[in-house]
Amino acid sequence: MSEVTTYAQEVVDGKVPACQHVKRACKRHLRDLQADGWEFYFDEQAADYAFKFFSFLRHFKGEWRGVPFELEPWQKFIIGCVFGWKRTEDDTRRFRTAYVEVPRKNGKSTLAAAVGLYLFIADHEPGAEIYSAATSRDQAKITHDIATQMVKASSNLRKLIKVFRNNLAIENTASKYEPLSADYNTMDGLNVHGAIIDELHAHRSRGVWDVLDTATGSRREPLIFAITTAGTNQEGICYEQREYATQVLSGSVQDASLFAYIATIDEGDDWQDEEAWEKANPNIKKSVKLDDLRRKAKRARQVPGLVNPFLNKHLNVWTQQADRWLSLDVWDKNAGIIDEEKLRGRKCYGGLDLASNLDLTAWVLVFPRDEDPEVLDVLCRFWCPESRLHDSQNKYRAQYQSWARQGFLQTTPGEATDYSFIKAQIIKDAETFRLVEYNFDRYFQAHQLNQEIEEEGLTPIAMGQGFQSMATPSKELERRLLRQKIRHGGNPVLRWMADNVAVRQDPAGNLKPDKSSSQAKIDGIVALIMAIDRAMRREEKQNAGIFVL
Repeated sequence: MSEVTTYAQEVVDGKVPACQHVKRACKRHLRDLQADGWEFYFDEQAADYAFKFFSFLRHFKGEWRGVPFELEPWQKFIIGCVFGWKRTEDDTRRFRTAYVEVPRKNGKSTLAAAVGLYLFIADHEPGAEIYSAATSRDQAKITHDIATQMVKASSNLRKLIKVFRNNLAIENTASKYEPLSADYNTMDGLNVHGAIIDELHAHRSRGVWDVLDTATGSRREPLIFAITTAGTNQEGICYEQREYATQVLSGSVQDASLFAYIATIDEGDDWQDEEAWEKANPNIKKSVKLDDLRRKAKRARQVPGLVNPFLNKHLNVWTQQADRWLSLDVWDKNAGIIDEEKLRGRKCYGGLDLASNLDLTAWVLVFPRDEDPEVLDVLCRFWCPESRLHDSQNKYRAQYQSWARQGFLQTTPGEATDYSFIKAQIIKDAETFRLVEYNFDRYFQAHQLNQEIEEEGLTPIAMGQGFQSMATPSKELERRLLRQKIRHGGNPVLRWMADNVAVRQDPAGNLKPDKSSSQAKIDGIVALIMAIDRAMRREEKQNAGIFVL
């Protein structure tokens, strides 16, 4: 068993303290190893080759000066996965992007610099262009300077590499390793084999990321290696990449080209618990000193304003962000089986989130069970313009294509959603099921559509999207999920949206989904809440003795 697989198995078995994200990364590795006839394979020799290269490097400062760079088990997992997983078709690297998020003092910059050197020297890429990129040239130089010092510390590397100011060069392969600043307007003409992005959370815009990403197109096996600490800006490129990475790890989004390792504490962990510190700091008792964490935690207990910085920098918790709402573990326990044929003739209530004509539209029906009206069977339908499946600006386009092939996402022709398709489906569903009434967003320009539907004898009801309207049914969805009273059938589009939802809280403590803070689409969850609102109102009338259909 390889060292990579041994680490993964020990994490899964609980022998190595790890958070949920790391466990999922390890389970993914073990699961992929068992896949038959798959388009990827794990090359142990390639992983070992990378380990040997790293062992030739030398630390150059502090107590480790002159000591060979021996990878810790968690680092071997990262490096082994990134360089060991290959594509069966052409033996090139599987992973083209690596997102690594660990707290301070876990050796991020040193690991990133060493990855850059590997891509520069040992990856057998003629004319390799390697760049360390950051928000400023000085920041970019931190990682690049570490790589430069590693070269100077090795007599073998000094023979191979010429060291210039802000440039490492290998003449016989025409390869170079340079730092880049955030002035991405001057990056035209790059032909990137490797991009090392340190402290991605500090990037205020997505410009550098996008330029580097598009500059890898002519390489056979490029790699963007981003390593960072948690930040505070949930609107930035780092949090976007982080959210996408967690969705890949959870399985709600499929992307075989992305590797992710995120070390933090789990929801519900006590930030003062030293066992939780071990989850977040894989290099604890090595480069992370336990006495230092104890001192800073004690200071944070005494000065409340230091709690968030401690969480952020030393436990890798994103702070000052909208709260994530739904646990996927709880969500998955409510899957059940939804057989649309068995729903025929049953009473139901609907929610329609008719998004802009370029976005996803969600139509959700909930069916109370006669034997237990608290249990709701959920039927979902989603639409988007056909063009979104091929739009290069839609980073989920591959996922959209997969959902469309599987029948979970319907498309309408052209560049914009054709609402006549939604109208036809609602009318058809009303004929198939016993649709009592449905809610729609009163703030969205959908009045004409709903007026046309009303003329067909149905009952659309306008519903606000503020705390007053949304708080109660949102709480009810949460309550029923916790009691396993929702049966959503494991619909993958709705699951993805459940994983996206962030909520806002008003001064009274009411919660509601917040589209602006959620990192991707949540329309299905909003429609589900609107449907539950309609069902609750009817239940209240029934309980009050008012006759309803």
